[in-house]
Amino acid sequence: MDYEEYFKASVQKIKAEDRYRVFADLERHSGNYPHALNRRDGAAEDVVVWCSNDYLGQGQNPIVLEALVEAAEKLGCGSGGTRNISGTTHLHVILEEELAQLHGKEAALLFTSGYVSNDAAISTITQLMPDCVILSDAWNHASMIAGIRHSGCEKRIYDHCDMAHLERLLKEIDPARPKLIAFESIYSMDGDISPIKEICDLADTYGAMTYIDEVHAVGLYGDTGGGITQREGLQDRLTVIEGTLAKGFGMVGGYITGSAALVDAVRSNAPGFIFTTTLPPPVVGGAIASVRYVRQHNELREKHQERAAKLKQMVADAGLPLMESVTHIVPVMVGDPVLCKRATDMLLADYNIYIQPINYPTVPKGTERLRITPSPFHTDALMEDLVGALVEVWQRLELRQAA
Repeated sequence: MDYEEYFKASVQKIKAEDRYRVFADLERHSGNYPHALNRRDGAAEDVVVWCSNDYLGQGQNPIVLEALVEAAEKLGCGSGGTRNISGTTHLHVILEEELAQLHGKEAALLFTSGYVSNDAAISTITQLMPDCVILSDAWNHASMIAGIRHSGCEKRIYDHCDMAHLERLLKEIDPARPKLIAFESIYSMDGDISPIKEICDLADTYGAMTYIDEVHAVGLYGDTGGGITQREGLQDRLTVIEGTLAKGFGMVGGYITGSAALVDAVRSNAPGFIFTTTLPPPVVGGAIASVRYVRQHNELREKHQERAAKLKQMVADAGLPLMESVTHIVPVMVGDPVLCKRATDMLLADYNIYIQPINYPTVPKGTERLRITPSPFHTDALMEDLVGALVEVWQRLELRQAA
C-alpha cells in the first residue's frame, strides 16, 4: 500500500479546485513596515505588504521590542512547561490582569493562539453545562466551529446577523436548557459588525450566555482598544469576551475574559490549556508593553481609521468593486478563484504589491476577493500606487468593475 498517494491525491484535489495556497517568503524589517523583502527564485525584492493582520504595526514598535528583549535576557526564551508545571511566570499573571482590565472583566486566561482559545473555551464551557445548546452565527470562524464540534453539544446555526432567525431558534429551545450564543464582533472577510446589543437583548430575554470573538477589533476600537464591545458600552453584557494578541497588539497568543468563576473553570478543565507549554516569557513581556501602549495611544486608532476610510474612498472612486465595509477591512471583489490568484500574482510580480488572494474555504465560492488591510503606516503615496495598480490589473484581466 502506498500511503503517500493519499496525501498527494488530497493536494491534487485542492489544486484542481484552484484552492492550492502558496506562501510568500517574506522578511519584514523592523522600522520599515509595511515594506518587506520577498524572496522568490533565488532573488529578494522590496514589496509593500497590504494584507497583514498586524493592523497597527505594533510588531515593530520599539517599546514593544525593548520589552521583549528585556524579558528574554531576564527570564530566558522558553517558559519551561505548562502553566501548572513551572510555566507560569509573573509576566503571565500581569498580562492576564491587563487583559481583564481592558475588557472590564474579573479575570482573563492566556492561550497559545486565538484558534486554541476559541476551540478550548467554547468546548469546555458548554461541556460543563449538561444538555447545553449552542447557537452559532453562520459565518463564525473555523476556530469557533471547532470548539462547537468538540463540545459534543447540540447546535443551532442562525443566518448571519439575522436577529429574527436567532429569536425563532431561541423560542424553540426549552427555557430550562443552558444556552450559549457564539458570534464575532467584526467578521474579518466582509468587514461587517454584529448587532451586539440586539444579541444581548435576546440573550437576556431567553436566558442565554453570550460568547463574542473580538479578535479583529481588540486594540483597534474603543477608547482604550477594548474592541467594539467597549466602543458601544456593552462589555458588561457579554459573558465571555475572547481576543488575540496577534493582530492589534502585533504579538501572538489568544485569551478569554469573563467572571472569575468561569475563567477558573476553563483553567481547570480545558485540555487545550492544561496540556500545552505556555507562551514564552519574551512574547508575554512584549505583549504587556503592547497592550499598555495601545491602551494609552488613541491617536493610533484614529490614524488607522482615517487611513482605512481614505483607501475605501479611493478604491470606490476608481470604479473598483469594493464591498461595503464599516470597519478597517477593505474587500475588493473578484468572484473567481483563478482570476483572484492571477490578480495577486500580477500585483506582486509587476508592481511589488503583496496581497494574498482569499478563496474558498475562507470565503464561499463565487465571492473570491482581495482583502486589503491598511495600517497607520500606509502613506498617501502608497495608497495611490496601490489603487493605480489595481485599476491596471483589473483592465488587463478584464475583471468586473463596480456596479
